Amino acid sequence: MDLLYYMRLVRRNWLLILASLAIGMGAAAVVTANTPPKYVAAISMLVSGQDREGGLSAAYQAGILSAQRVQSYATLLSSHRVVSQIAAPEDIRSVQANISAEVVPGTVLLHATVTDSDPVRAAQLANALGARFTQLIDQIERVTPASRPAIKITVVDQAETPQAPVSPRPVINMVLAVLISLLAALAALVLRDRLDTTIKSSDTLQRASKSSTLGVIGYERDARRHPLIVRSGGRSSRSEAFRSLRTNLQFIGVDRQPRSLVITSCLPNEGKSSTSSNLAIALAQAGWRVLLVDGDLRRPRIPTYLGIEGAVGLTDVLIGKARLDEVIQPWGEPRLFVLPSGRIPPNPSELLGSRGMRQVIDQVMDDYDIVIVDAPPLLPVTDAATLSAICDGVLLVARYGKTRQEHILRGIELLASINARIVGTVMNFVPAKASRYDGYGYGYGYETDTEAEARAAVKAPTAV
Repeated sequence: MDLLYYMRLVRRNWLLILASLAIGMGAAAVVTANTPPKYVAAISMLVSGQDREGGLSAAYQAGILSAQRVQSYATLLSSHRVVSQIAAPEDIRSVQANISAEVVPGTVLLHATVTDSDPVRAAQLANALGARFTQLIDQIERVTPASRPAIKITVVDQAETPQAPVSPRPVINMVLAVLISLLAALAALVLRDRLDTTIKSSDTLQRASKSSTLGVIGYERDARRHPLIVRSGGRSSRSEAFRSLRTNLQFIGVDRQPRSLVITSCLPNEGKSSTSSNLAIALAQAGWRVLLVDGDLRRPRIPTYLGIEGAVGLTDVLIGKARLDEVIQPWGEPRLFVLPSGRIPPNPSELLGSRGMRQVIDQVMDDYDIVIVDAPPLLPVTDAATLSAICDGVLLVARYGKTRQEHILRGIELLASINARIVGTVMNFVPAKASRYDGYGYGYGYETDTEAEARAAVKAPTAV
């Protein structure tokens, strides 16, 4: 994973990152507002040894003794014996938890702090702690009540009332919230992206299918209602995408151009029927004599897309009820003809794998420049595999964000098992933001009908 990967990931999901930042900063604000302030009062004490005998050697030993004991005194400061003398019985545990003591490195100085929600009480507790601790050490360091103590504690700095709380710290909390939100959002995005096996780039599709991506078809909101590229006179980004697919298809196997092409997908609702229809239209517009065959004998879609009668068609030819010239219909473009599926039979796989189907394909290949067969999805049924075995090539359609890599792999394995020729793949329903971020297009193309209507509405003069 390189920097470019992260930049594209952030650009595609910037709204989620902003939402994460808003949630994190909001949580930090709530926590800050509901956290009671804490004040810290500090006191410093000096641990020194006293010479009982008055000699130099004895004074030196007393100094060593004080240095050895200063660490123990730091622990003793928060002991129950000391705290019980400055706090009420019910507050002893809480006061103990809020006392911190440490030895200043390389010295015999003790530094103690008391934390409390009241700044005045914090200073009072700290000063009381110093006074009581001094008295306690004076008592326990006497050999006899009448002798001098070996160690002496002297309060160097009295505690003063703190003016500002040490917590909460709004600025630090906000900075931490921003950093944690960004890291959490980025980690979640990377994890989701790594666990997501759907096809979202042409590189991924090429690796999974081990074949070239011949076309990238963009998503348009009104494509479901108007799936054909002729609706806007061919001036749309989808029309341009299918013309590009047509061009790429012409360069596949210059010496072995596919005369019959099966168009299928791994699963339903991935756009294979609309791809078949629009590719046939694009080829006919380029001067090819094209026959579009509706080979989906289970859920035919071609008649609905093209607005033709599909009650009589391929099944009637296969069972001997009609001739080819009786059921093939011309459509729109002067060189485009359509063979509907006809009635839905109870045994579609047997019909498509029959000798009659091979004869039909051979016959129409002699009469047309190219035959495009819209086949059912590969994985649910075997119809597409059966058709692929008798046609020159297969064009596999994958839907952006829905088709998974494992589906492509299974479909390719199925086609390889019957020695079908895979001419390439098509990425369908690619959103505009993916086109911008992942390099599917250069951002230059025809405007959609919706954009044209919006532009016309802006330019239209206001009626008086």
